[in-house]
Amino acid sequence: MPKNKKQIYILTVVVLAVVYAIVFSLMSAGLLSRYWSSLINLICINIILAVSLNVTVGTLGQITLGHAGFMSIGAYAAGLFSKAHIVDGLPGFLISLVIAGIVAGIVGVIIGIPGLRLRGDYLAIITLAFGEIIRVLIEFFDFTGGAQGLSGIPRFQNFTVFFILMAASVAFMYSMMTSRHGRAILAIREDEIASDSVGINTTYYKVFAFVISAVFAGIAGGMYAHQMGVLNAKQFDFNYSINILVMVVLGGMGSFTGATISATVLTILPEMLRGFNDYRMIIYSLILIIMMIFRPSGLLGRKEFHITKFVNKFRNRKKKEGGELRE
Repeated sequence: MPKNKKQIYILTVVVLAVVYAIVFSLMSAGLLSRYWSSLINLICINIILAVSLNVTVGTLGQITLGHAGFMSIGAYAAGLFSKAHIVDGLPGFLISLVIAGIVAGIVGVIIGIPGLRLRGDYLAIITLAFGEIIRVLIEFFDFTGGAQGLSGIPRFQNFTVFFILMAASVAFMYSMMTSRHGRAILAIREDEIASDSVGINTTYYKVFAFVISAVFAGIAGGMYAHQMGVLNAKQFDFNYSINILVMVVLGGMGSFTGATISATVLTILPEMLRGFNDYRMIIYSLILIIMMIFRPSGLLGRKEFHITKFVNKFRNRKKKEGGELRE
């Protein structure tokens, strides 16, 4: 592993450990209410959703509008498993997430193989239709609770587990997209015809990215099901898919750290604006419009935020100051 890349990983782990320690200390001291503790868990879920959609929209360069559909599949798969009480506690929660990811991934393959033959607006329309079909089917079948929703799901709200799952999911997707597989996907985004001409299996890698995105959307859905304890198909409508897409666009399409930051901000912002009552969504929308006017490429564009840049700048400044003192 190159020295610079190793340094990035080590400093990232340190930053994550510091963030976890601060939040956990605040929770343990009772300085964060149950409401804010639940919101922090929701931030972890939205980060996984935003980063997973970023794999398809940012890295692959294909617009999809049915991400909430994969989330709902994972949510109901995990909820139904946990509700059966085959395995309880943390093991049961983790097994339900595995099931959620597998089921969402299988559906991703079924949708991805024919759907990814199209691109642009046509793919967006297909995924939009898929999301709505899934929602209608969930409301139709009795075993999913129908229109009344699925209740009685054992709640699991352990911040430590949610944080570890979020960090591990983002790390896995980032590592995958910076590997040779990720470089092949990036090549397809830049020029699919040229990629095919040099021997890259474009169909395989497009479906591969789509399935990775679906799997982690399913896992996020499973976490959401155990966070809420109650599910309703209307929670996973077109608007939810748009909200996830907004997180990706605002952070910068192709930037994993950008998606992480925007998911955090856009989860907290509506709650902070609750005091404005009827004007809350207007203010929220205006903030997004202003952001897109002045930063059309998003917060970070396609770049990644690395704390090593600040560390290196600090070291170089110290060396420069030391050299000037010697002179």
